[in-house]
Amino acid sequence: MVFKDPPVLALIPLVVFLSYYLHRRRNSSAFRYSSTDLFAGVGRGWKAKLFPVLWLLRLEVLILMILALAGPRSILEESKHEREGIDIILAIDCSGSMAAEDFAFNGRRINRLAIVKKVVAEFIDGRSADRLGLVAFGARAYTVSPLTNDLPWLKTNLERVELGLVEDGTAIGSGIASSIGRLQDSHSKSKVIILLTDGMNNAGKIDPLSAAKAAKAFGIKIYAIGAGTKGFAPFPAQDIMGNRVMQKIRIDIDEDTLKEIAKITGGQYFRATDTDSLRQIYKEIDAMEKTIETDIGYRQFRELYPGLLLFALGFLALEVLLRNTVLLRIP
Repeated sequence: MVFKDPPVLALIPLVVFLSYYLHRRRNSSAFRYSSTDLFAGVGRGWKAKLFPVLWLLRLEVLILMILALAGPRSILEESKHEREGIDIILAIDCSGSMAAEDFAFNGRRINRLAIVKKVVAEFIDGRSADRLGLVAFGARAYTVSPLTNDLPWLKTNLERVELGLVEDGTAIGSGIASSIGRLQDSHSKSKVIILLTDGMNNAGKIDPLSAAKAAKAFGIKIYAIGAGTKGFAPFPAQDIMGNRVMQKIRIDIDEDTLKEIAKITGGQYFRATDTDSLRQIYKEIDAMEKTIETDIGYRQFRELYPGLLLFALGFLALEVLLRNTVLLRIP
């Protein structure tokens, strides 16, 4: 049983005290005698012994009415919503090498950054209970969005990530450091960076492994994803006539460093060589990172105050009946 207005219950001890005090004051003889020796041998009858019951009945009526006023109720049903919420920073490489068109979508060739944005958008749609943020990095890191629960707004900002957003280069260490800055003050039980890159650290002043150790110190786990086919990848270029042509370019991924980054922080390294494997990686990360929190939603109650009021009326009727019949007091 719970009460709708529990503070009302504080009136009960006050009413008990005042009732007892007034009862003691009124409990005096109707006639005064200079001496009671005349009645020394007269015992108390059963009516005299039962008379205090009237005061107790009246007190019970007051207590029941206060309980009814507090709004007693029992819980018939409640809904519980389990949400799996963690704080996640999506760190995405937007360097020039992400223009390589070695991924396909709906049967046509598409560059790495475009397909990554589509897959990340799908990942965002599946994390409605989380706070997500977005960091893009090239030669330096850029915070596109801080941690937020407004996932549509986050996806709008994701669309702003384009090739050439920052100077060309791959500053993996800076990308991790910027992501840490967004997560270090988080109070979430689980903090994650999903780092996606297609190259080697060749820019920035922060060593990737040093950044990984800093992430570990803040309790942040890093899942590293190396994106791109192994070997040569088709890369758009212009011929001497200004026409768009594709040429084969080898873009190396520093997998050893990415594996070590994941190992240091307790995460995992993945390699995505096509659209399906990229989607599968994000699904695996989605399945691994779950923190269950239970929220109580709506409740249905059964009000109990009508029953208390009926009891109060019953006690009051009994007290009035006794006071005016068998326990009638004549001054």
